[in-house]
Amino acid sequence: MNIIAWIILGLIAGAIAKAIYPGRQGGGILTTMILGIVGALIGGTIVTLLETGRLQLTAAALSIPGVIVAILGAIVAIFLWNLLAGRASY
Repeated sequence: MNIIAWIILGLIAGAIAKAIYPGRQGGGILTTMILGIVGALIGGTIVTLLETGRLQLTAAALSIPGVIVAILGAIVAIFLWNLLAGRASY
């Protein structure tokens, strides 16, 4: 996937995941984009693991199912970040 598609997918998935996840998440547009890209990697890897049984680093594609997977991955990334940073989501 080219860099423009990564940025678009990151912005879409990160913004929707931040809107869905309860509590307040700091950060600007760059943080949202990185969160979405990490979410696409997490989601794509989990889907590949479930489909093939292999743990392989794969990113979600820029499509409707890919965006949904990236959003779910971004929600997992927010949860893990809050868990590691010791923040409560109020």
